[in-house]
Amino acid sequence: MEQEPCRAGFASIDEMSETDMGRYIVTMIHRMILHHVIWFSEVGHQMGFDRAMEMLNASFDKSFQLQMKRLSKVLGFEIKDGLPAALIDMPEEKQSELIGALCANWLANDGIWFQTVEQAYGMNEAKRCNDSCWAYFSPVEAGLVRRFLGLAEKSGLQGLKKALGFRMYANINTQSIIDEGPDSFLFQMNECRVQLARKRKDLPDYPCKSAGLVEYSYFARAIDPRIKTECIGCPPDEHPEQWYCAWRFYITEE
Repeated sequence: MEQEPCRAGFASIDEMSETDMGRYIVTMIHRMILHHVIWFSEVGHQMGFDRAMEMLNASFDKSFQLQMKRLSKVLGFEIKDGLPAALIDMPEEKQSELIGALCANWLANDGIWFQTVEQAYGMNEAKRCNDSCWAYFSPVEAGLVRRFLGLAEKSGLQGLKKALGFRMYANINTQSIIDEGPDSFLFQMNECRVQLARKRKDLPDYPCKSAGLVEYSYFARAIDPRIKTECIGCPPDEHPEQWYCAWRFYITEE
Protein backbone atom coordinates (compact mmCIF):
# COMPACT_ATOMS: atom_id res chain seq x y z
CA MET A 1 0.00 0.00 0.00
CA GLU A 2 1.42 3.34 -1.03
CA GLN A 3 1.80 6.05 1.57
CA GLU A 4 -0.74 8.84 1.21
CA PRO A 5 0.46 12.40 0.61
CA CYS A 6 0.85 14.38 3.84
CA ARG A 7 -2.05 16.54 4.91
CA ALA A 8 -0.10 19.74 4.32
CA GLY A 9 -0.90 19.43 0.62
CA PHE A 10 2.50 18.39 -0.73
CA ALA A 11 3.76 14.92 -1.51
CA SER A 12 7.53 15.58 -1.57
CA ILE A 13 10.17 18.03 -0.43
CA ASP A 14 10.33 19.54 -3.89
CA GLU A 15 6.71 20.72 -3.58
CA MET A 16 7.20 22.59 -0.30
CA SER A 17 7.15 26.36 -0.05
CA GLU A 18 10.05 28.25 1.52
CA THR A 19 8.08 28.53 4.77
CA ASP A 20 7.28 24.81 4.79
CA MET A 21 10.94 24.06 4.09
CA GLY A 22 11.90 26.21 7.08
CA ARG A 23 9.47 24.30 9.30
CA TYR A 24 10.86 21.03 7.98
CA ILE A 25 14.42 22.12 8.88
CA VAL A 26 13.26 22.86 12.43
CA THR A 27 11.80 19.35 12.71
CA MET A 28 15.20 17.98 11.62
CA ILE A 29 16.88 19.79 14.52
CA HIS A 30 14.17 18.58 16.89
CA ARG A 31 14.58 14.97 15.77
CA MET A 32 18.35 15.16 16.10
CA ILE A 33 18.08 16.42 19.69
CA LEU A 34 15.60 13.69 20.56
CA HIS A 35 17.78 11.01 18.99
CA HIS A 36 20.76 12.30 20.98
CA VAL A 37 18.74 12.00 24.22
CA ILE A 38 17.39 8.56 23.33
CA TRP A 39 20.92 7.27 22.70
CA PHE A 40 22.03 8.56 26.12
CA SER A 41 18.98 7.08 27.83
CA GLU A 42 19.41 3.69 26.23
CA VAL A 43 23.13 3.48 26.95
CA GLY A 44 22.30 4.35 30.54
CA HIS A 45 19.66 1.65 30.63
CA GLN A 46 21.96 -0.97 29.10
CA MET A 47 25.31 -0.02 30.64
CA GLY A 48 24.63 2.19 33.67
CA PHE A 49 24.72 5.92 34.33
CA ASP A 50 28.48 6.30 34.74
CA ARG A 51 29.26 4.63 31.43
CA ALA A 52 26.49 6.60 29.74
CA MET A 53 28.10 9.85 30.92
CA GLU A 54 31.46 8.71 29.56
CA MET A 55 29.89 7.89 26.21
CA LEU A 56 27.91 11.15 26.22
CA ASN A 57 31.03 13.25 26.68
CA ALA A 58 33.05 11.33 24.11
CA SER A 59 30.32 11.21 21.48
CA PHE A 60 29.31 14.85 21.89
CA ASP A 61 32.87 16.11 21.41
CA LYS A 62 33.21 14.22 18.13
CA SER A 63 29.69 14.94 16.94
CA PHE A 64 29.81 18.66 17.72
CA GLN A 65 33.02 19.23 15.76
CA LEU A 66 31.66 17.29 12.80
CA GLN A 67 28.35 19.16 12.87
CA MET A 68 29.98 22.59 13.15
CA LYS A 69 32.29 21.84 10.24
CA ARG A 70 29.40 20.76 8.03
CA LEU A 71 27.06 23.58 9.04
CA SER A 72 29.77 26.21 8.62
CA LYS A 73 30.16 25.17 5.00
CA VAL A 74 26.41 25.33 4.35
CA LEU A 75 25.66 28.52 6.30
CA GLY A 76 28.96 30.26 5.64
CA PHE A 77 30.06 31.05 9.19
CA GLU A 78 33.64 31.02 10.45
CA ILE A 79 34.92 28.46 12.97
CA LYS A 80 37.26 29.71 15.69
CA ASP A 81 38.67 27.44 18.40
CA GLY A 82 36.14 24.80 17.39
CA LEU A 83 33.18 27.14 17.89
CA PRO A 84 31.19 29.48 15.65
CA ALA A 85 33.24 32.66 15.59
CA ALA A 86 30.09 34.72 16.14
CA LEU A 87 29.76 33.24 19.65
CA ILE A 88 33.34 34.09 20.58
CA ASP A 89 33.39 37.54 18.98
CA MET A 90 30.03 38.53 20.45
CA PRO A 91 30.26 41.40 22.98
CA GLU A 92 30.30 40.17 26.58
CA GLU A 93 26.97 41.84 27.35
CA LYS A 94 25.40 40.05 24.39
CA GLN A 95 26.91 36.74 25.49
CA SER A 96 25.35 37.19 28.93
CA GLU A 97 22.04 38.11 27.33
CA LEU A 98 22.16 35.00 25.18
CA ILE A 99 22.94 32.79 28.19
CA GLY A 100 19.96 34.27 30.01
CA ALA A 101 17.69 33.73 27.01
CA LEU A 102 18.81 30.11 26.64
CA CYS A 103 18.20 29.40 30.33
CA ALA A 104 14.81 31.14 30.22
CA ASN A 105 13.88 29.03 27.19
CA TRP A 106 14.99 25.91 29.05
CA LEU A 107 12.74 26.78 31.98
CA ALA A 108 9.84 27.72 29.69
CA ASN A 109 10.19 24.37 27.93
CA ASP A 110 10.11 22.61 31.30
CA GLY A 111 6.99 24.53 32.32
CA ILE A 112 5.21 23.87 29.04
CA TRP A 113 5.87 20.15 29.39
CA PHE A 114 4.45 20.26 32.93
CA GLN A 115 1.35 22.19 31.87
CA THR A 116 0.77 19.92 28.88
CA VAL A 117 0.76 16.81 31.06
CA GLU A 118 -1.25 18.56 33.77
CA GLN A 119 -3.96 19.69 31.36
CA ALA A 120 -4.26 16.21 29.88
CA TYR A 121 -3.87 14.02 32.96
CA GLY A 122 -3.94 16.23 36.06
CA MET A 123 -1.52 17.72 38.59
CA ASN A 124 -0.51 14.44 40.23
CA GLU A 125 0.64 12.90 36.97
CA ALA A 126 2.48 16.08 36.00
CA LYS A 127 4.29 16.21 39.36
CA ARG A 128 5.17 12.52 39.14
CA CYS A 129 6.71 13.00 35.70
CA ASN A 130 8.42 16.22 36.79
CA ASP A 131 10.08 14.61 39.80
CA SER A 132 11.29 11.70 37.69
CA CYS A 133 12.70 14.08 35.08
CA TRP A 134 14.77 15.79 37.78
CA ALA A 135 16.12 12.38 38.83
CA TYR A 136 17.56 12.13 35.32
CA PHE A 137 18.49 15.74 34.65
CA SER A 138 20.17 16.75 37.92
CA PRO A 139 23.01 14.19 37.84
CA VAL A 140 23.47 14.75 34.10
CA GLU A 141 23.72 18.51 34.57
CA ALA A 142 26.08 18.00 37.50
CA GLY A 143 28.28 15.72 35.41
CA LEU A 144 28.40 18.20 32.53
CA VAL A 145 29.15 21.12 34.87
CA ARG A 146 31.85 19.11 36.65
CA ARG A 147 33.50 18.31 33.33
CA PHE A 148 33.21 21.92 32.09
CA LEU A 149 34.86 23.24 35.27
CA GLY A 150 37.44 20.45 35.45
CA LEU A 151 36.37 19.49 38.97
CA ALA A 152 37.85 16.40 40.56
CA GLU A 153 35.59 13.39 41.02
CA LYS A 154 35.36 14.13 44.76
CA SER A 155 35.72 17.90 44.92
CA GLY A 156 33.83 18.22 48.21
CA LEU A 157 31.73 21.14 49.33
CA GLN A 158 33.97 23.67 47.60
CA GLY A 159 33.37 21.90 44.31
CA LEU A 160 29.62 21.87 44.93
CA LYS A 161 29.60 25.59 45.73
CA LYS A 162 31.28 26.32 42.43
CA ALA A 163 29.07 23.91 40.47
CA LEU A 164 25.85 25.43 41.85
CA GLY A 165 26.86 28.72 40.24
CA PHE A 166 26.95 27.12 36.79
CA ARG A 167 23.53 25.44 36.79
CA MET A 168 20.91 26.59 34.30
CA TYR A 169 18.91 28.02 37.21
CA ALA A 170 21.86 30.13 38.36
CA ASN A 171 21.50 32.38 35.31
CA ILE A 172 17.82 33.23 35.79
CA ASN A 173 17.28 33.02 39.57
CA THR A 174 18.95 34.79 42.49
CA GLN A 175 20.71 32.46 44.91
CA SER A 176 23.14 32.75 47.79
CA ILE A 177 25.43 30.59 49.92
CA ILE A 178 26.03 30.92 53.66
CA ASP A 179 29.06 29.10 55.08
CA GLU A 180 28.49 27.22 58.32
CA GLY A 181 31.99 25.82 58.70
CA PRO A 182 34.31 23.42 56.92
CA ASP A 183 31.75 20.62 56.79
CA SER A 184 28.51 22.34 55.74
CA PHE A 185 26.92 25.32 54.03
CA LEU A 186 23.43 26.66 53.39
CA PHE A 187 22.15 27.29 49.88
CA GLN A 188 19.21 29.67 49.46
CA MET A 189 17.07 30.36 46.42
CA ASN A 190 16.31 34.00 47.13
CA GLU A 191 14.38 34.77 43.95
CA CYS A 192 12.76 31.98 41.96
CA ARG A 193 11.50 32.84 38.49
CA VAL A 194 8.65 30.31 38.73
CA GLN A 195 7.46 31.42 42.16
CA LEU A 196 7.78 35.13 41.37
CA ALA A 197 5.59 34.63 38.28
CA ARG A 198 2.96 32.96 40.45
CA LYS A 199 3.23 35.75 43.02
CA ARG A 200 2.54 38.36 40.32
CA LYS A 201 -0.64 36.45 39.47
CA ASP A 202 -1.68 36.28 43.16
CA LEU A 203 -1.26 32.50 43.10
CA PRO A 204 0.10 30.47 46.02
CA ASP A 205 3.61 29.06 45.85
CA TYR A 206 4.01 26.04 43.62
CA PRO A 207 4.63 23.02 45.91
CA CYS A 208 8.03 22.05 44.53
CA LYS A 209 9.48 20.28 47.57
CA SER A 210 9.12 16.76 46.14
CA ALA A 211 11.05 17.81 43.02
CA GLY A 212 13.59 19.78 45.05
CA LEU A 213 14.42 16.81 47.24
CA VAL A 214 15.37 14.92 44.09
CA GLU A 215 16.93 17.86 42.26
CA TYR A 216 19.35 19.01 44.95
CA SER A 217 20.31 15.69 46.49
CA TYR A 218 20.99 14.09 43.10
CA PHE A 219 23.01 17.10 41.93
CA ALA A 220 25.13 17.16 45.09
CA ARG A 221 25.80 13.42 45.02
CA ALA A 222 26.85 13.60 41.38
CA ILE A 223 29.44 16.25 42.30
CA ASP A 224 30.66 14.22 45.28
CA PRO A 225 28.91 11.07 46.57
CA ARG A 226 29.94 11.94 50.13
CA ILE A 227 27.74 15.05 50.21
CA LYS A 228 24.39 14.78 51.97
CA THR A 229 21.43 17.13 51.50
CA GLU A 230 18.93 18.44 54.04
CA CYS A 231 15.87 20.49 53.17
CA ILE A 232 15.54 23.54 55.44
CA GLY A 233 12.33 24.61 53.75
CA CYS A 234 10.65 24.45 50.36
CA PRO A 235 7.05 25.10 49.27
CA PRO A 236 4.52 24.02 50.41
CA ASP A 237 6.56 24.71 53.58
CA GLU A 238 6.28 28.17 55.07
CA HIS A 239 9.32 30.30 54.28
CA PRO A 240 10.65 33.78 55.09
CA GLU A 241 10.57 36.62 52.59
CA GLN A 242 14.28 36.36 51.84
CA TRP A 243 14.11 32.91 50.24
CA TYR A 244 11.73 30.45 48.64
CA CYS A 245 13.71 27.33 49.40
CA ALA A 246 16.84 26.59 51.41
CA TRP A 247 19.09 23.54 51.57
CA ARG A 248 21.95 22.41 53.76
CA PHE A 249 24.79 20.48 52.16
CA TYR A 250 27.21 18.69 54.46
CA ILE A 251 29.79 15.94 54.70
CA THR A 252 29.95 13.76 57.78
CA GLU A 253 33.10 12.15 59.02
CA GLU A 254 33.60 8.67 57.65
